[in-house]
Amino acid sequence: MTRIVHLSDLHFGYHRQGLVGPLLDVVNRAQADLVVVTGDLTHRGRPGQFRQARDFLSRINAPVISTPGNHDVPLYNVPIRFLTPWTGYRQAIDSELAPVRQVGRVRVQAVNSVDPFSWQKGVIREGQIGRVIGGLDPLSMNIVALHHPLQQLPQVDKDLARRAPQALRRFEDAGAQIVLSGHLHLWAVQDLLTMGHPGILQIQAGTALCARPTDLQNEVSVLQVAGDDLLIERHICPMPELRFQAPQILRFTRTGGRWQQMG
Repeated sequence: MTRIVHLSDLHFGYHRQGLVGPLLDVVNRAQADLVVVTGDLTHRGRPGQFRQARDFLSRINAPVISTPGNHDVPLYNVPIRFLTPWTGYRQAIDSELAPVRQVGRVRVQAVNSVDPFSWQKGVIREGQIGRVIGGLDPLSMNIVALHHPLQQLPQVDKDLARRAPQALRRFEDAGAQIVLSGHLHLWAVQDLLTMGHPGILQIQAGTALCARPTDLQNEVSVLQVAGDDLLIERHICPMPELRFQAPQILRFTRTGGRWQQMG
């Protein structure tokens, strides 16, 4: 069994400081083989915010990989956003924007879906799709991790990242089994299984630390992968509380190339 912690949308600089300790407790108690952070480590991509994010990651007792979110490039400093958008992220977090890690029989490939010229919308580039497909391991559970979701629930009013539908279809056809994303601050997994892509389980995370009141809650998920079976522990902290509730448990299995929820 392989344990993966999925964090997204930390938004250091506009985060719930009192929840940092409880969140670290949940993450470290998971004894994960890998922690995956799908973007928006900062709120405005400022040096001090990156330092806060780096300090947080340094306190995680497990290997960590991450990829940027749109908030990790400066919105208002236009010259930096257009000319050197990744400098702050690379200096503080990781020189790699799309790392790849193998842990046991689980392979995680990150994709940098941020478009500095469009800022919020995002883009999946043709070369990124080809790289992921070329890196799939037929003997592993293949996870693609990126900030922007590849599909959205009908009630979401944000534009999809460019080329997201094509990427989703091609990843599924090539044999990728799981997609981890964030961006929307809205948990989704079960309902997405009914939207035409049963071969790939999309796990869209809520925000781990953002203090925006309309988000209503913060959360983190722990994935347990065992063969073709997946158990998700979803840890939720309702606002304005500062402790995570007992986790919700979701179980999925993949049979004949299709995911289905169990129980």
